[in-house]
Amino acid sequence: MATLSAKPGLRYNVSNWDTSNKQMSDTAEHWRHISHETRQDGLALRNETTSKTNLDESNSSHRLNDRIWDISRWKETLECCAQEVDKEMDALTVVKEETERALAATMMPLEVVVECLTLREGRRGNELVSDPVEAQLKKEVEVIDGAQRGLQQHIDKAFEQLCVLQEARQQLTHDLQNKIEAQDIDMSCFSLTIAAPEISLKPNPLHIPTGSTTPQQWEKFSQYNVARAREEIQASLQLREKMSVNRAQLQNELEAQRIATEFAIRKRTHRLEQARNETQWQLKSTQDEISDMERDIRGLENDLLAKMAPLKLVHTRLEKRTKRPGVELCRDEVQYALVEEAKQLEATILALKQKLAQAQHSLQALQLHQAHTGEDLSCKQDALSLEQRVMETRNRLTSGPFTDISSGVVVPLTNSSGRHNLEMA
Repeated sequence: MATLSAKPGLRYNVSNWDTSNKQMSDTAEHWRHISHETRQDGLALRNETTSKTNLDESNSSHRLNDRIWDISRWKETLECCAQEVDKEMDALTVVKEETERALAATMMPLEVVVECLTLREGRRGNELVSDPVEAQLKKEVEVIDGAQRGLQQHIDKAFEQLCVLQEARQQLTHDLQNKIEAQDIDMSCFSLTIAAPEISLKPNPLHIPTGSTTPQQWEKFSQYNVARAREEIQASLQLREKMSVNRAQLQNELEAQRIATEFAIRKRTHRLEQARNETQWQLKSTQDEISDMERDIRGLENDLLAKMAPLKLVHTRLEKRTKRPGVELCRDEVQYALVEEAKQLEATILALKQKLAQAQHSLQALQLHQAHTGEDLSCKQDALSLEQRVMETRNRLTSGPFTDISSGVVVPLTNSSGRHNLEMA
């Protein structure tokens, strides 16, 4: 038989039991309602967040695609601009090398002109004159020297412009490399999906990297690089045109001066030939006159010698007649005739001696003048020979055009463009 508790537990009445049951039921229904609303809100939130997430991911992918297109557009622009810079650098390098060859080609004309001046220093006597030929040769030296300075200035400017273009090309290359790398990164990001194995959570993904720029700054940077490169291309184009025009002008100036110098040489040579021919005629005439004078002197000497016998005769007659005796020592007609004859012979001899002395003096003067004329003719012949050698020397100036180089090779600017090929992604 069961044993009853000594102390019965707390008991509830029926109304309290009913109230408790109803409260339990209401509470259950309340929490079920709250749970239902929570589930509905959760479902709506899931749907909304899923749609939002998908939309945001789609928008991000679309913006990535747009960004990739923007980078591709700028990359294409930078590539085209870099090719234009390369083309202009090649063209400027060609013009620079042509100018260097033109500068080298001026050395031979300068050597020829200096050699001509040196040759003409070999003239002697009164042929060593400061004539128009010397003036034209010195002017030719000045023209060549000015041409060399002008060409060297253009070469220096071309080198500086190549350096500027090289710098612009490097800036374009750097910008292009950065855009290639950025495009690769954005394309990699564009290809990622939620199923990609390499995605993961990152620490502090929302931080802004140091040195980041705005889209406006990004675009202005490339705009500046392209604008600067094209500005330098235009400057290089103008420089090339100026260099080509200047080379043509210098060639024309040198050619005009060469023609003027050679005209002066031909004119001087013609005058020298005339002077030489005149001197030769004068020398021959002097030689003929000397021969005639020598013949006349011999005639005077013979005549003078021939007068001595008649003089001795008259002197002897006069001396013998002084010995006549007494009144026979008469001053008769014979005496007067002999005295007159003696005086006449002495006067004749004196005149002949004076004329002989005068003839001998004239002969000496003619002989001295003959020597001077011969020396002058020798100087003129030497000067004419030098002028002919000058013309022969100057024939080298017409052996080739102004821009040719007679010998040697002009070394172009090493790696003048300084560019390197990029593998465009």
